[in-house]
Amino acid sequence: MDSKLQIISGRFHGRKLFLPRDARPTQNRARAALFNMMSAGFFNPDDNFTVWDAFAGSGAFGIECLSRYPNAKAIFTDVSSESIKTVRKNLALLDVDSVATTEQMDAMTGVKKYGTVADLIFVDAPYDLADVGYAFIRSLAKRVKPSAIVIWEQEAENSKNAPHGWTVLKDKTYGRARFLFLQRVSE
Repeated sequence: MDSKLQIISGRFHGRKLFLPRDARPTQNRARAALFNMMSAGFFNPDDNFTVWDAFAGSGAFGIECLSRYPNAKAIFTDVSSESIKTVRKNLALLDVDSVATTEQMDAMTGVKKYGTVADLIFVDAPYDLADVGYAFIRSLAKRVKPSAIVIWEQEAENSKNAPHGWTVLKDKTYGRARFLFLQRVSE
């Protein structure tokens, strides 16, 4: 496997993941910083939660959660059949497919199905489709449970602020990636 994408920490630390063709994965260093932020006040190692990797690609974000949080479950969706095959291959490689759901679907379609069950939602729409990520976040605000944390990764240079309905808990930029930690505004 020629991939440089690897699990940063946890029980699968150092394991390499397969990548779909033309993938733009979050860099290992940015993902490490992202998970350091998560562990500082958002999630504890023993928490039971469901993560939805909405634009899964390789599934690295959701798999990193499964590596770090032994009681986590993961949902992976992607519109690309190649991405879903890659996620399934990575899950099988690590023998964690029993705690994961994979489904080839558009993330917007998944909002009704998974937006209400996920405790953590990772949104990493393709950088060249920034409006898709924004529309997804807007749609999600109507469905997500109030306690859920949404992490929205965008290209820093072309990023957008959170739409109405969200509280920004953290806003950090690492290289070309900007991460917004969001929670639905209480009504």
